[in-house]
Amino acid sequence: MNEQSRNSLRWLVFSLPLVFLALFYFYPLTKIVLFSFLPEGSWQPERLAKLVASPVYFRILWFTIWQAALSTLLTLLIALPAAYIFARYQFRGKSLLQAVMTVPFVLPTVVVAAAFRALLGQNGLANDLLINVFNFSVPPIRLDQTVYFFLLAHVFYNYSLIVRIVSSYWAGLDPNLRLAARMLGASPWQTFLRVTVPLLLPAIGSAGLLVFIFCFTSFGVVLILGGPGYATIEVEIYRQAVQMFNLPMAAALSLIQITINFILMWIYARLDTKSKSSFYSASVAGGAVRPVTSFARLMIIGNVCIMLLLLVTPLMALVLRSFTGQEGLTLVYYSALFSTEAHSVFFVEPIKAVANSVGFGIGAMLIAVVLGLMASVFLASDQGRRKEIVTSIRRYKSSTTLWDALIMLPLATSAVTLGFGYIITLNAPPLNLRDSLALVPIAHALVAFPFVVRCILPQLRQIPQSLREAATMLGASPAQVFFQVDLPIIRRAILVGAIFAFSISMGEFGASAFVTRPHTPTMPVAIFRFLGQPGEMNYGQAMAMSTILMLVTCSGFWLIARLDRLRNALR
Repeated sequence: MNEQSRNSLRWLVFSLPLVFLALFYFYPLTKIVLFSFLPEGSWQPERLAKLVASPVYFRILWFTIWQAALSTLLTLLIALPAAYIFARYQFRGKSLLQAVMTVPFVLPTVVVAAAFRALLGQNGLANDLLINVFNFSVPPIRLDQTVYFFLLAHVFYNYSLIVRIVSSYWAGLDPNLRLAARMLGASPWQTFLRVTVPLLLPAIGSAGLLVFIFCFTSFGVVLILGGPGYATIEVEIYRQAVQMFNLPMAAALSLIQITINFILMWIYARLDTKSKSSFYSASVAGGAVRPVTSFARLMIIGNVCIMLLLLVTPLMALVLRSFTGQEGLTLVYYSALFSTEAHSVFFVEPIKAVANSVGFGIGAMLIAVVLGLMASVFLASDQGRRKEIVTSIRRYKSSTTLWDALIMLPLATSAVTLGFGYIITLNAPPLNLRDSLALVPIAHALVAFPFVVRCILPQLRQIPQSLREAATMLGASPAQVFFQVDLPIIRRAILVGAIFAFSISMGEFGASAFVTRPHTPTMPVAIFRFLGQPGEMNYGQAMAMSTILMLVTCSGFWLIARLDRLRNALR
């Protein structure tokens, strides 16, 4: 196959993801911008001038930046030691901890906020315990509506992201480099600073930038835990659009956010090309050894304690609260999910939200995996070309990075903005999907699609080009090379991406709040409706539904851990 045919095939593979993005991402965003800035068919720049001139929005932008930077720094400080022990050591319960670590990252924000309030709120379990033990007259922990509360939640959310990306990259470093440095007389500390740290910088930078982007677009955690005194750009978009119905101002803020996020995603794509990091890599277990020194055991114990305190305690408080009523332990909140009260906020039994979420999750997973695989094949196919087109290498790499950043854009776009965009654009032929059940999995797939790419693309880029060239020389067609060389190697990455897509769909809330119908609520929407209603029963049902959602999410990653363990045992 000549170069022109190969290039045409690449773009043919990439055409379906491009069409999907054009229809369900760029089209709604374009329409909402036109609807906002050209309401009567004429340009009205005074809205943008008001935004630029107002110091309020500059303060919001500055707050969004510094809280994201501080959250990223705190997450790195706490997570990097854990990344080391997961890369370096094999210890009892490691697979279970890896599964547990992933749960917070895919939990809905409303669930996380409820869990932290159940643990550290004014009437939370921690305050109740301290008051009973030390006879305090007032709750000693006062984190409600403070910046510390949602900073802690940001660390809770992103801890596993840093650990997984950095530990998998760390485990893949060539140990001969460290041994060579030691043979040349370097101390362990010098070897770490001058050999290991420089090699880790691409992975640390890539993971840190991704955490910064997530915190920069933080919405539910800041809205619920920060209270009215704090607002990120995302929260302000929601307030302007929903509470004040000032859609033009919301659109202007969305444009600023999308522009900044695109620049950040472009930088991230360049870093990721160097680090080839993945959200969920099997290489974490590779090269790990049993701890033999007291320092190593102490380090493992210390990090496991931090993980249990940071990640498990809020979730345990959530589970305990779902089984605790005024009279003690009870199952009444779970049994109430199977019935519809006379004045219920639901048109159907709340438990049907579980079936709806599973159905939508499977649909979103199938769409996201197909699109993510095709996009990954396109982005990874530059390896061979880079060797052949030496004179245009810089231009080509920049082009690939640009497409990579473009694919990642939905990840950093306001779900509130997307939800509004779907409502005002997908309501007329030929895209009249407003009342269609297909709209929910499409919206979820758009959010999950970049995650699938980030799972598959690093694995594709790590496949030596010589394997493909050898297969081609033996007479294999491009399709045979993909199915008989690439696909067996990336099979696990596809499975991980599928489970990520399913879990993200299960926990997605921002877009679901707009596109789900009253008779087909998803689990996060049901939880939000429960939390929005007064009364102990509604709060208890929210905790029960959150616990079910958490267990469903955890089971997928537990299954991956079990498969990894089985595969390692068979080697």
